[in-house]
Amino acid sequence: MTTGLAAQHTARAARWIDILLRQFPELLEELAPGRHGATAPSRTRPGTDGGTAPVRLHVSDTIRDITDGVVELEEAVREKLGLGRPARADAPERLRRIAGLLDDVTAHPVLAGHVLDECRRMARRCGRTLGTPETLVRINGRCPWCDSVSLRALPAWRTVICVNPGCRCTDEECGCVNNPAHRHTWAETGWAQLAEESGADPREIATLVDDVHEGEAA
Repeated sequence: MTTGLAAQHTARAARWIDILLRQFPELLEELAPGRHGATAPSRTRPGTDGGTAPVRLHVSDTIRDITDGVVELEEAVREKLGLGRPARADAPERLRRIAGLLDDVTAHPVLAGHVLDECRRMARRCGRTLGTPETLVRINGRCPWCDSVSLRALPAWRTVICVNPGCRCTDEECGCVNNPAHRHTWAETGWAQLAEESGADPREIATLVDDVHEGEAA
């Protein structure tokens, strides 16, 4: 693996870290008292309070898996960079510290690939547990129709959309003209033109799509 490819890997890892930082707190909220019918009785041992909310084991397992994974990843990164063992911290703080070391990780291609694989795996497991069918990933550039920074990629669908609810195009065959719930979309064949008109990078869009397919194949 070349250093250039390693730089691509760390750039992609940074995106997955950003997604994980936004989604991980939602996992903790899923376990918070009062969520998902806390007043309903749960099956408990005799003599215990039957009015407490049942433990959502799949959420708890995911939190533990991601927390352990982040700890192990930060320790691996710091060991390779000769930085010693990290101070104790929660998962989000460790993720931010890993993100701060990505420039140095670029000099170690094998490590860069490992960081990408782990960040992608953890983010995708987090999304699955939350029931998120597709993560919207921000694309640089402005929508050619509404000039908003509202372009998002849906990697699994190989599509870019404008998420601005007020955006309307001039294509009479596009659903956004008459249906407020419809969003203007660009299929893969339209990415080059979209990049030219919006300032987006077609390579960035393709990279995000590749991330999804690589993650599913892993």
